[in-house]
Amino acid sequence: MFPMITGFMNYGQQTIRAARYIGQSFMITLSHANRLPVTIQYPYEKLITAERFRGRIHFEFDKCIACEVCVRVCPINLPVETDIRKKQLLNYSIDFGICIFCGNCVEYCPTNCLSMTEEYELSTYDRQELNYNQIALGRLPMPVIDD
Repeated sequence: MFPMITGFMNYGQQTIRAARYIGQSFMITLSHANRLPVTIQYPYEKLITAERFRGRIHFEFDKCIACEVCVRVCPINLPVETDIRKKQLLNYSIDFGICIFCGNCVEYCPTNCLSMTEEYELSTYDRQELNYNQIALGRLPMPVIDD
């Protein structure tokens, strides 16, 4: 007779414990229901990027001295055409389809002609459009937020 009573007591304790867990989870659900939404309506609202965000690279052609440091430190080997005798830059392009946005080219540039922007909208339908030349790299992107 005693094992039957202890079985009922264990069953009652387990029922109370399960009801307590259900009540705790319901309270957590209610606390999350009162929060503001985390998502944004993307085309109409844009995220504010972090201070050290690595976006599209901006290139200032006038500052470049054609030292090719950016080519040597880049893990994807930037395609740069220079006239070696005159140390003059003829063509500079970055393919953002294969760029890993490591920032080495920006960090090691001695004249600071390369910089990272806040632009993160680089999606296109054609992969060839991701290959930016010096003219496309020189255009400043639209700011994310207007002051």
